Amino acid sequence: MADSSPSPAIGTGALSLRQWLDRLSARGDLAIARDGLKLRHEIAAVAKKLDGKQATFFPDPDGAHAIPVVSGIVSDRGWMAEALGVEQDGLLAHFQHAARHPIACEEVPQAQAPAQEVVHTEVDLLRQLPIPTHNEHDSGAYITAGLLISRSPESGIQNVAIHRCQISGKNRIGVLLLPRHTDHYYRMAEKQGKPLQMAIAIGVDPATLLSSQAIVPVDYDELEIAGALHGKPLQVVKCTTNEVRVPADAEIVIEGRLLADEREEEGPFGEFPQYYGERARRHVIEVDAITHRHGALFHTIVGGGLEHLLLGAIPREATILNTLQGSFPGVKDVHLALGGVGRYHLYVKLDKRQNGEGKNVILGAFAAHYDIKHVVVVDTDVDIHDPQEVEWAVSTRFQADRDLVVIAHSQGSKLDPSTEDGVGAKMGLDATIPVDAPEMKYKRIRIPGEDALDLDALLTTARDWRQAGQRAA
Repeated sequence: MADSSPSPAIGTGALSLRQWLDRLSARGDLAIARDGLKLRHEIAAVAKKLDGKQATFFPDPDGAHAIPVVSGIVSDRGWMAEALGVEQDGLLAHFQHAARHPIACEEVPQAQAPAQEVVHTEVDLLRQLPIPTHNEHDSGAYITAGLLISRSPESGIQNVAIHRCQISGKNRIGVLLLPRHTDHYYRMAEKQGKPLQMAIAIGVDPATLLSSQAIVPVDYDELEIAGALHGKPLQVVKCTTNEVRVPADAEIVIEGRLLADEREEEGPFGEFPQYYGERARRHVIEVDAITHRHGALFHTIVGGGLEHLLLGAIPREATILNTLQGSFPGVKDVHLALGGVGRYHLYVKLDKRQNGEGKNVILGAFAAHYDIKHVVVVDTDVDIHDPQEVEWAVSTRFQADRDLVVIAHSQGSKLDPSTEDGVGAKMGLDATIPVDAPEMKYKRIRIPGEDALDLDALLTTARDWRQAGQRAA
């Protein structure tokens, strides 16, 4: 799978987590909290208050932990692009290229891996790690920014994903596994009556964090996508208690096993749609060891915040764009709106060539990912990253009896509380101009020279309009 083809959006190179924190700090985008903020609710409240404005660094959590907490480190789309070393308008192309041209990892000896500078084989998760409790009705402390890395019992190929992880005991974690790749590997191991070897890497660089959300086929190691985003092999190291390979410079690694045939109560937990995921009997991890760097950092993501939404949205956008462009070359860009929690509302920019194409694009978008609930297709003159522009296109170019597509009883997101166990309706709005419309009917108004104005040269600093009027007279 490895490939060294240059990215079409290559920039200055992705930054490590600590380099990225230095960058944010240097320009005032990293807020430093006072010592000792509480892990229960207080840290999450501060992080949410600063969501999208500043990342946050919390020293001495609870007044009892030497490991600081960080949050909100990629809570802005421009920040994510900058951390990866590309311009914002090249972010999707860069991610598309990395997914198509992964770079194989480079394994390093354990003695050279910062992630294993400190090793704990006697485990007490809440004593050894500063794990916050976020929302009012969350069932306890949760690891929310950990990459759960599992290894196929048959091929040895790894999978990387983020799952919500509830601390259930000193060495036990309840985890929600949706029917995706981690669950696929787990079922393979469970059929053999064996636990699934796994690890949770906490505190990784932004590129590796983003790669974990790639939508790729099973047996496709997302850490190789991380390497492609970096432009060089990602260094990995074998865990101290199992065969799983983890990022060698991760801040913290929890090593363990997903137990066969065991389930325990997990939830509720505040999820990305900004509702609680329900309580139910879930899979169980038994922890064998914790390793970490000297001076480690603990990254937490506040559920439903911008960091959570963007990490899910950007890889999905890249995948959906790639899928749509395969059938519709006129599709120029896509955007999963944050008002649709970065999952449910898709805006598509289309260079329309014939009538009816917009509706076909809507159907293609629904097929691209089952989470998509509402699709709006607009022309190339509309900025799909500006919700007001999209709403304007709907208000002036859409007629419900002509341009509306509704599909009932289709698969959607189980975390959407308006569905019935994930089954609901989908709606598409074709807000594109008819190909045969008279030229002036839909021509947008503009003032000549507006875009080229130098306002500093044309306006004064005067504050008194009466004096200014007298001078003119």
